Amino acid sequence: MPDLMSPPATGHDVARRSRAIRSRMRPAMLLIAFALAPLGGCAVLDHGMLGAAGPVAEQTRSLFLTVCLILLFVVGPVLVLTPIFAWHYRLSNTKSAYRPQWGFNWPLEGLIWIPPVIIVVILAVFLWRDTHRLDPYKPLASTLPPVEVQVVALDWKWLFLYPDEGIASVNEFVIPVGRPVHLSLTSTTVMQSFFVPQLAGQIYAMAGMTTQLNLAASRPGVFRGENAQFNGMGFQNQKFPVRAEADDGYRAFVDRARATGSALDMAAFKTLSARSVQATPSQFGTVSPDLFRAIVAMNDPNMCAPEAQDHR
Repeated sequence: MPDLMSPPATGHDVARRSRAIRSRMRPAMLLIAFALAPLGGCAVLDHGMLGAAGPVAEQTRSLFLTVCLILLFVVGPVLVLTPIFAWHYRLSNTKSAYRPQWGFNWPLEGLIWIPPVIIVVILAVFLWRDTHRLDPYKPLASTLPPVEVQVVALDWKWLFLYPDEGIASVNEFVIPVGRPVHLSLTSTTVMQSFFVPQLAGQIYAMAGMTTQLNLAASRPGVFRGENAQFNGMGFQNQKFPVRAEADDGYRAFVDRARATGSALDMAAFKTLSARSVQATPSQFGTVSPDLFRAIVAMNDPNMCAPEAQDHR
């Protein structure tokens, strides 16, 4: 219990206690700074939206930076005025005691309400515009036809079907540079989240349903794709490379898949869909027609798919 009869602390006592607290916290602060120092020299930020490699991610990055710039008008005054007020009305400054004598002040009320309203209106305009512009279902403007890819989320791997090419790959997503890609996604298990930060935002894949995503790569490279929705023990390993190749590289991928000679039908798919973590990517040279529709129909009794009916 504190001594109620002891004299109040003076400014010198407060300053001495503050110095003592800062002295005790200094080792912890140095440890935190030492732990974060390696991040300053690596390319960790390049794997996300800030390292955009396609038009969708570039627009998302532009919107993010714009919003950050606007919000500086909210955070800036707080960061600047808080230490100024704390210093001005410090305990040792008895000449500047805070004793307001007013009940209402129009200029102060205007300063409190008008700037936030303006900021909210500006943010609403940007977010409304870019929410529609970045609609994942909206096709990308291009003179080239999109590459159609059907994506199936499994435990704990990803299956990519290329219906126009008649091939499939597991845990490897290859696309041509400079050409739009249209994805149709579903899941054979729990809801999962398809996410390639450098190319597009995340989109959910759900059993018995089909969602869509449009993306493109503006430069060659290997980008990280992953499931961003926890789905069990193998979640941490459910990642895949996204390889953006020039036309020659993309055709080589297609030819290499066809040369494997392995076929993917409903029976092979059911074997593949067993819960497991696949260490290395694999390809299928032929795919049964309407396999994606049959996979969706397995969890949607309202769909009529011959293959699904035959294998129920």
